[in-house]
Amino acid sequence: MLSPLRFHPYLRPMVWGGRALADRCGKILPTNENYGESWEISDHPLHYSIVSQGPFQGQTLHQLLHTYREALVGPSHRNCSLFPWLVKFLDCHDWLSVQVHPDESAVRDLLPGEQSKTEAWLILDARPEARVYAGLQPGVDAATFERAMLQGTVADCLHSFVPKPGDCLFLPAGTVHAVGGGVLLAEVQQTSDATFRLFDWNRLGPDGKARPLHRREGLASIHWQAGPVTPIPAQDYGQSHRPVWQSLVRCPYFELTYVQQKEPFSLGGSGQMLALMVLHGSLQMDTREGTHRLSTGETVLLPASCPEHEFRPSPNVGLLLASLPRNTNAA
Repeated sequence: MLSPLRFHPYLRPMVWGGRALADRCGKILPTNENYGESWEISDHPLHYSIVSQGPFQGQTLHQLLHTYREALVGPSHRNCSLFPWLVKFLDCHDWLSVQVHPDESAVRDLLPGEQSKTEAWLILDARPEARVYAGLQPGVDAATFERAMLQGTVADCLHSFVPKPGDCLFLPAGTVHAVGGGVLLAEVQQTSDATFRLFDWNRLGPDGKARPLHRREGLASIHWQAGPVTPIPAQDYGQSHRPVWQSLVRCPYFELTYVQQKEPFSLGGSGQMLALMVLHGSLQMDTREGTHRLSTGETVLLPASCPEHEFRPSPNVGLLLASLPRNTNAA
């Protein structure tokens, strides 16, 4: 595995989605529906990413993991049974439900066969009326929250703020959260689709019915001691006057770095697997198969065995880099 891997995006219509994945991220939306998610890299059974070009074209990430496990993820993760990340772009045109994702203990009891779901976001764009809800207000306990669910006042229990481009949010499993009002974001998470809806803004789905809530499971998954979550700002986000290599998140499942460059730089050759998400701008990537252009909204995976490759911003680029913590076995 000597070349970067690119995959076909998996586009998901969502009641809270819009059309920004086409307008801002260059995705070809197959219908006139509102789309909320573009799964860029996925080994989840709901969708296995398919390589779009190069020597592995047509193969799934799931096949590559089982055939070239060590070359793909690296020797320290040779025992992983599942690719560790689900990488997405989200168009939160409307409001996502107030939700929580289970940790390892909760998911074993409530959704056997699924994985826990810790995630992180980086905001690409946000309208003035947008808002993020992340973490409980001080003093909110299970009884207070359950009462608020019945009264439809859950938002009053949550810390909230107006997001801006470059804000990074780290959301460990068990953190209550929601987002909407016009937010475009990049997301890196554990490979899981485990979500428990706590409140859905009294909204009806496309079928005219309310989406189901998961109150019992959600209450059992919340970390009640987890307080407000505040954003980590990416330095000089979207400004091209100086280079930035900023560590944003370090957790047992992934490490995220914000990179901003206008001069050529190299990645690969270190034995470390990397996912690159283009947040703004564009670049050219030289591979064994030729030169490829990557623009805003595109993603590429560098296998651990990939040698050093040169990337040339044109004229500048902002990236979110995901890597595995060293010396930690993937799930």
